[in-house]
Amino acid sequence: MTARLRSHEAFARAQRLIPGGVNSPARAFGAVGGEPIFFQSGLGQHLTDVDGHRYLDYIGSWGPMILGHRHPRVVAAIDEALSRGTSYGAPTEAESGLAEQIIEAVPSIEKVRMVSSGTEAAMSGVRLARGATGRELIIKFAGNYHGHADSLLVAAGSSAATLGVPNSPGVTAGTAKDTLVLEYNDPAGLEEAFKSHGDAIAAVLMEPVVGNMGLVVPTPEFLKAARSLTEKHGSVLLFDEVMTGFRLAYGGAQELHGVTPDLTTLGKIVGGGLPLGAYGGRADLMDQVLPAGKVFQAGTLSGNPLAVAAGSATLAELKEHSPYADLDRRGRRLEEGLRSAAEAADLPVWVARVGSMLTIFFQPGWLADGASPQPVTGWKTASLSDTDRYARFFWGLIDHGIYFPCSQFEALFFSTRHTDADIEQTIAAAAEVLHTLRPA
Repeated sequence: MTARLRSHEAFARAQRLIPGGVNSPARAFGAVGGEPIFFQSGLGQHLTDVDGHRYLDYIGSWGPMILGHRHPRVVAAIDEALSRGTSYGAPTEAESGLAEQIIEAVPSIEKVRMVSSGTEAAMSGVRLARGATGRELIIKFAGNYHGHADSLLVAAGSSAATLGVPNSPGVTAGTAKDTLVLEYNDPAGLEEAFKSHGDAIAAVLMEPVVGNMGLVVPTPEFLKAARSLTEKHGSVLLFDEVMTGFRLAYGGAQELHGVTPDLTTLGKIVGGGLPLGAYGGRADLMDQVLPAGKVFQAGTLSGNPLAVAAGSATLAELKEHSPYADLDRRGRRLEEGLRSAAEAADLPVWVARVGSMLTIFFQPGWLADGASPQPVTGWKTASLSDTDRYARFFWGLIDHGIYFPCSQFEALFFSTRHTDADIEQTIAAAAEVLHTLRPA
């Protein structure tokens, strides 16, 4: 086990000052045991911790760093913006420039409003859907995470599922009653909900590819049902593309799957590694947001010039040097390599991947001779995963200098800076660790 004395000391200090010692729950490593690693720098595809250990990074700040850490074009854009100031609380031309980039890229977005986080984007999108329809009910899906706004923190995935508190204290029964929670990839259940509540449903809010209970791929039938039922009943289809926007394709998961929502939330990549979110969609919906309309939303740091500069530079790089074919090719090799390594170790795993997002789910128990791993299609199947075995896998990779997600229920991300050699190094390390986890 690699010594991390300075991380240990940093965590002890943080625990005296910050609840749990972290500013976001998943960072506490509660899902894998042990103490969190404190980092001091990142460059390209690597992170360096406070003890000087270097790791091949498969987190990428949970998705934003698709170009790797400290990409020269992004750093230059931030430096140039910084030379003029950090915040004005007033409009800038750069905001319109980033808005034009988003509208050009994302098929469903005709107008867009910038905020400071994915949580704000989802909260604002839901409020807009309710304001536009005059209805109260929202449908979300178990295992989908849309930030920590009260009405959405119901049967949530991500860190809430990791910590086993999908219904957080502080969320009132009155708030929760306006949220219907269904199973992902269940078109029949969605149809039944509309039969029972169709005239009261303001929106269906969903991740078009899930990253917050691990990577779960939607079926075409499920996406088709979501689009057709919302159109039939006059509800808003709201895609949460905070993770998938600009990650799976330049136009996001909706471009990849050919399904056009009414509203879309964005975050992570759109800010280039700085705090920025956005929500946008049809002009007739977006024109109901204050001051054009009456649906309230505001934010002092919305459209912050540093974040706008980082996001705009990132999107420009992605458009001019499209990386998606290479990312998919390397992702396919990682997927195949992990699956083969698990099979060689007689371990039952389900490997799910889309582009440069992936999860290896450790299934419970052992498979009978000739049996196959069971697909993970939603929270019911994801939640059966062997989290103890995943934790051992995680720490084994850490000792090989590979930084995977610190929870079974988080997707990994890799960047344009990851090389074929990096992927092969990761597969080899995973094979060694998986061998140690095989049945006795």
